[in-house]
Amino acid sequence: MAGHGCQKLFGIFGGDGLTETGKGFAALGYHPGVVYAAIGGGSEVLGGLGLALGLFTPLASAALIGVMINAMVTVTAAHGLWSTQGGVEFNVCIAVVALAIAAIGPGQLALDRPFRWGKGGWTEAAFALCVGGISAAIVLIL
Repeated sequence: MAGHGCQKLFGIFGGDGLTETGKGFAALGYHPGVVYAAIGGGSEVLGGLGLALGLFTPLASAALIGVMINAMVTVTAAHGLWSTQGGVEFNVCIAVVALAIAAIGPGQLALDRPFRWGKGGWTEAAFALCVGGISAAIVLIL
């Protein structure tokens, strides 16, 4: 996910960069497009790196869940379930994996291990789902 965010923000890994991605976001109804592209790309970079490092895991999970909800609502839901037709399958998988990592914890080598939230659990999963869902709803309403 961090790579996808870098595509949006910096135009690396075959991405279009912030200006072009902003135009795409504006076409989807996000105004100003560049601001929402930066929010989406930043959420992907920070959420992806957070999960990879096991750092602020519930918050990283929430960031990815929120981005995936927005992607489903604005882009993929109209195409059905299967990703071969551009549907929500891939977005659902990413969101479920992020939620599962919040629930089971980030692992033995995670930077979060010394902290309470570094062990996972129902509270961390509920936090990730609620914060991700609420942030997605706010973005979609604005």
